[in-house]
Amino acid sequence: MRDLREIIHPRSVAVVGASKTPGKIGYAVLENIISSGFPGEIYPINPKEEEIMGKRCYPTVKDVGKPVDVAVLCVPAQACLSVAEDCGKAGVHHLVVITAGFKETGKEGRELENQLVSIVRQYDMRMVGPNCLGVMDTSTPINATFSKNFPLKGHIAFISQSGALCVAILDWSLKRGLGFSQFISMGNKGDLNEADYIEMAADDPETKVIALYLEDIADGPRFIESARKASLNKPIVVLKVGVSASGAKAASSHTGALAGSDTAYDAALAHAGVLRASTMTELFDMAVAFTNQPIPGGKRVAIVTNSGGPGVVATDAVELNGLEMAHFSAETESVLRDKLPAMANIHNPVDVIGDAHYDRYEMALDTVLKDPGVDGVSVLLAPTAVLEVGRVAEVIVDMGRKYPDKPLVAAFTGGAAVEEAVKYLAKHGVPTYDFPEPAVATLGGMVRYADLRKSLADGEPWIFPDVDKNKVENTFQRVRADGRDLLLGPEASEVAEAYGIPAAPSRLAKTQEEARKFARELGYPVVMKIASPDILHKTDVGGVRVALKSDDEVAKAFDEILANSRKAEPKARIYGVEIQKMMPSGHEIIIGMTKDPTFGPLIAFGSGGILVNLLKDAAFRLARGLTRAEVDSMIKETKAYTILKGFRGAPPDDLEAVAQAIGRTAQLVRDFDQIVEMDINPVFAYPKGLSALDVKIRIA
Repeated sequence: MRDLREIIHPRSVAVVGASKTPGKIGYAVLENIISSGFPGEIYPINPKEEEIMGKRCYPTVKDVGKPVDVAVLCVPAQACLSVAEDCGKAGVHHLVVITAGFKETGKEGRELENQLVSIVRQYDMRMVGPNCLGVMDTSTPINATFSKNFPLKGHIAFISQSGALCVAILDWSLKRGLGFSQFISMGNKGDLNEADYIEMAADDPETKVIALYLEDIADGPRFIESARKASLNKPIVVLKVGVSASGAKAASSHTGALAGSDTAYDAALAHAGVLRASTMTELFDMAVAFTNQPIPGGKRVAIVTNSGGPGVVATDAVELNGLEMAHFSAETESVLRDKLPAMANIHNPVDVIGDAHYDRYEMALDTVLKDPGVDGVSVLLAPTAVLEVGRVAEVIVDMGRKYPDKPLVAAFTGGAAVEEAVKYLAKHGVPTYDFPEPAVATLGGMVRYADLRKSLADGEPWIFPDVDKNKVENTFQRVRADGRDLLLGPEASEVAEAYGIPAAPSRLAKTQEEARKFARELGYPVVMKIASPDILHKTDVGGVRVALKSDDEVAKAFDEILANSRKAEPKARIYGVEIQKMMPSGHEIIIGMTKDPTFGPLIAFGSGGILVNLLKDAAFRLARGLTRAEVDSMIKETKAYTILKGFRGAPPDDLEAVAQAIGRTAQLVRDFDQIVEMDINPVFAYPKGLSALDVKIRIA
């Protein structure tokens, strides 16, 4: 396996398609590599030239006669195949294929890209692109792109699926003074993808935070594996765009309908310990903060301001971002009371009021940062005629050095009056914003990362050893042999029971006589349902009867259910009528699974029964790697939890039984990849135990 670090730290680079003509890609790439100060060997490749930019030119890579770590391809798409073949024979380790004209252009381009990837793998090479801007590293340094700019040196690795966005962000970063360690344009991800680049950045000592712009994820399980490992040491922030609803389309189950197009990415990124940004601004706000500020030890925020309005705005933002307003100790409030004017607010938010000089900010910041009940501080400033704005900026930087374990962010609202102070804060690593909300939101992101990292370190997948895989496999074999993909009610209940998920006992009756017999065995009252893989919504066709208490009622219901179902769905396959023990009422919940094409099975939990479509109250997690902590957190995210934990004096339901049912469902769908949809709805939750009333399972 090639060492991917060679891509950004090569000893030698060949530019295939190097040109003497300004305006051509081959000219720009070669010029950029040279002007970036790359210390290694540079080999222009062009059969028509003997020398370019003072460098000896070679007809082909094979003619170089020396080791080449990276070859940058700037030739037409059709020529890339023969060039890649030459590179492979010459022992080149890595290709950076700038050239476009591959799968992004359609069927022919996709076939061309497949051939290119085949050559790359045949010769044990690794490839960036095709159809990419290239790669940059500021510590090597190397600029193997056709960008007109080279980033400032910094500690953010930016990995982008859009080359044009790379160019725009690079230009913007120079104006803002933002530095990078790596700049990677992934292009079509024909070979290397985001998981590989995350691993590269995770191994880079110059990188402190990894920021990604993604339109899709090529390999969901591998992305999660790489990101989980990297996130333990370095924050990863992702802006995921271009979401489609294809993962949830044509979902016949409630679970599939509840899972929005973005649900799988939210669940996957959280499971991987990755922060998801909603805008480009938020992506870089958080990246900058992680680069320069410590990870907070908790979510208790103090606000120091010289204006009441911004203080209220920031206070609202604290709650909206899942943070808490810090409660000061008696000692802290005593100091503030003694040293601030009588009209100042000594509680959180601390208002040093409009006539404050820099020394009042200094005292207030020192006092609240010293308080053990404060985990981070947001400093707000509105420029007044008496305030030395630059001195306040110096105070903030000094306080950051004095309390290096607590993050500091600032919001200096103004124009020319605050411009130099903002530059000073940025230069010294203090994230600074125009308004209070993004400052607080950045602290919120940092706290979320701290929580995510803790969850990564805490949890192992929740495994249950007392399951009966053979029983499930035998049931699935019978269903497949019958030419069905949807299990009948009794079959689905049998599968649930095999994995320790309590289900209401049921039998399949094919005759009136069997229906009466099974009802007596189960014990009255009973519920009866049409048994047909072609009738999904049984109640709608008159295929359900409840609370039947005698043999005569069962016999009558049997005939009515069959007649109603045949009339409503004359082409439906009908196997009989399901007889089910009627369980006592409980609080209705749903547990389900839908399969995402990128990340695999998603587990859902929420309010069940008729409330499913009304409330759309559900939390989702990936089934793969699901931990007990994740199960507990998904329960608490829902409105259903408010009822289950005991509402208005009612006794709490058995939350342990609910958690186990979720965990066991996750293990079932992990163990049997052929399950494509599963709904357990409703599940009755009781103060002791639970019972699944309706189990729906569809297999591939």
